[in-house]
Amino acid sequence: MNTLAILDKLDLDNEEPTEEAIARLFGFEDALLNGELSCWQRTKPKIWALFDEGSSSTGARIVAAASVLFIMVSVISFCLKTHPGFRVETPVIVDSITNSSSAVYQNLSVTTARSVYYGRNGRNGRISTRYSSYAGDGWQDTYGQPHEAFFYVELVCNVWFFVELIIRFVVAPNMLDFIKSPVNMIDLVATLSFYTDILQRMGEPTVLFEAFSIVRILRLFKLTRHSPGLRILIHTFKASAKELTLLVFFLVLGIVVFASLVYYAEKLQDNPDNQFKSIPLGLWWAIVTMTTVGYGDMAPKTYVGMFVGALCALAGVLTIALPVPVIVSNFSMFYSHTQKRVKSLNSDM
Repeated sequence: MNTLAILDKLDLDNEEPTEEAIARLFGFEDALLNGELSCWQRTKPKIWALFDEGSSSTGARIVAAASVLFIMVSVISFCLKTHPGFRVETPVIVDSITNSSSAVYQNLSVTTARSVYYGRNGRNGRISTRYSSYAGDGWQDTYGQPHEAFFYVELVCNVWFFVELIIRFVVAPNMLDFIKSPVNMIDLVATLSFYTDILQRMGEPTVLFEAFSIVRILRLFKLTRHSPGLRILIHTFKASAKELTLLVFFLVLGIVVFASLVYYAEKLQDNPDNQFKSIPLGLWWAIVTMTTVGYGDMAPKTYVGMFVGALCALAGVLTIALPVPVIVSNFSMFYSHTQKRVKSLNSDM
């Protein structure tokens, strides 16, 4: 029944809704039957289709392309601004007038000075000191601040996301369902995270504020509105929830068992290079081994430990391989069904 419901939803996504279906969706079917549709009731579904149905018209395709462009620019900008080559030091100019040169070096011990300029004040003969200091919290001192251009790129992108979100909320068929949508919640949080940059520009920059902006990378999930393939992939995971849950359960079971076995196996023989000091450390080794990653940072040194490691690797391969055919079968079914619906719609047109 769950698979049939998903297939029905895919049908609705590919079929062009009728005027009656649109009126029922927006809740003004009575006005449609009576022929009393207002100008807003006629315009609202068109604006909704323009921003939510990327294949409904040429204008909708342009809006979808613009949305994808801003998403990609925002994500690329977020990644590039962490590169040391795109980070600059932002000096804070400090001016002080002292009576002796010793006070200059006392001030320099408080902040990190880059340059000191000495000049005579013509009338009183005091030494005028001007130097640049770089305030930060250690991390900012090491890597600097993102270049100013990234802020304005994010500003332009955030204006588009904010306007798009407001318009989609106003013309949504059901505002409550719109708010509860996970993709829309991600969009809202990612849009609000931009204001952490403004707070950093207004006050002292902190690693916490900059780390909070990681939610912007989640904007990639907005691509599901414009990509049928991503929607099919999400539906595949939903239909395979039981198999994935079973996979996680067996992985957790195997991780705990083999972590315990390798901990005690490494203590059976004289092993001065024993890396398994506790079972929690063994859990990390078991995760890496059962998922066939094998970083090599931890490895058993005794023969018994190597035997346990071999069993752990084999068990991991078998455990991960078991549910894969079911997941692939669900994906193939959804994909082939979608392709058939698209071909039938194109033939009808």
